[in-house]
Amino acid sequence: MATPHHLKLLTLLLLSILSPTLAEIKNTHIFSDARPMILFEQFGFLRGGRLSVSISNVHWSPAFAATSTSNFNTSLSGFFLIPNAFYPLIINESDYTPHFCPLSSHYTIHVLTFSDLTTNRSCERALSIDMPDEYSLLFGNCQPMFDVTMDVRTELYNVDAGGGKDYLPLGRRPVPKLYFGFFLVYLLFFLVWVWVCCKQRNTLEKIHLVMGGLLLFKALKLVCAAEDLWHVKRTGSPHGWDVAFYIFGFFKGILLFTVIVLIGTGWSFLKPYLQEREKKILMIVIPMQVIENIAAVVIGETGPAEPDFLTWNQIFLTVDIICCAAVFFPIIWSIKNLREASKTDGKAARNLEKLTLFKQFYVVVVSYLYFTRIFLSAFVAMLSYKYRAVTPPRKRSKPGFYLFVFYNFQPVEKNPYLYIGEEEEAAARGALEMEDSFEL
Repeated sequence: MATPHHLKLLTLLLLSILSPTLAEIKNTHIFSDARPMILFEQFGFLRGGRLSVSISNVHWSPAFAATSTSNFNTSLSGFFLIPNAFYPLIINESDYTPHFCPLSSHYTIHVLTFSDLTTNRSCERALSIDMPDEYSLLFGNCQPMFDVTMDVRTELYNVDAGGGKDYLPLGRRPVPKLYFGFFLVYLLFFLVWVWVCCKQRNTLEKIHLVMGGLLLFKALKLVCAAEDLWHVKRTGSPHGWDVAFYIFGFFKGILLFTVIVLIGTGWSFLKPYLQEREKKILMIVIPMQVIENIAAVVIGETGPAEPDFLTWNQIFLTVDIICCAAVFFPIIWSIKNLREASKTDGKAARNLEKLTLFKQFYVVVVSYLYFTRIFLSAFVAMLSYKYRAVTPPRKRSKPGFYLFVFYNFQPVEKNPYLYIGEEEEAAARGALEMEDSFEL
């Protein structure tokens, strides 16, 4: 039987999913699986939305040698829907019901059980949704002493005004347009950056070319995301746009952290080389980004029904946190080096400008990374399914970060890294002395 412990674990799983599930038409193979509950989909339905579940090649076998197949009860294994609003009620019911099975709960919607199987071990059921809500489609096996093997095809969609199928959940329907809008923003940003680099080619550094590559891959990733969702919305399949999305996302992720690390080290601005410890940071961040992108592909392509889905989520989050922590070290080292240099090289004003800029860069990087990864994730988890289109607040916060970085580190003749007027030296020395007096 499904225990309250399993139900609570499932609730945590639902909260741990990084992004709302897209209801692509999915085919999933379950092999010798004894899990008491398997989450297949989460979907925000409108009234009149449709659900179709088809299973074939269904088999069960004893998980333990002492168990006989004749003891298998076909009515205790099957698919059901749970409106998200009913989760607290179901958990409460499971706490007070001996040998609780979610298939018999008053708060679940029956889809099919193995009792409905035909002679060729297959079954197909379709439901119409009467009550708008976000629903979870689950398979329940209330006989954990048996392993289950089956092929599952799921199709969830809303019906639009013209009677066509819309495979995006309610809260995600505006997202393709939002992504395309952000693509235009970043494309314009990239063209402006190219114009600035061409205009200031005499002060152009290698880092500026890397920054331009970051903008290009960011724009390409967004347009692929928009096309991916548009195809899913109309047909239930991304038609290959997901592959392009992952490829451009891979390069964008590597370039983002590389740019932060290189700017943090002062490479190409303050010095033409990287120190050994700074190279080690890049050698940590780049492989970590490869692992993170592999985890993102697995998460996006397999879905929560896979046994290792939660593990890959944990890998993604852990690697992301490691990368975020690693990029802080070069910035801290540069701040420390500038403070020490200000006491010895007689260029107080120049070092004060650099020090101020690095401190601002550090604050912005910390705010950006923690805002997009912690605050927004918690915020979106609390939102109603109807307003999931605001998950791109993570996307909306990024242009501000990019604008700060690209504006402050653009190729200009009198960059605070490279130029300072002599008349500002005396005031800067006093500011640095005062800062040192307050340092612990």
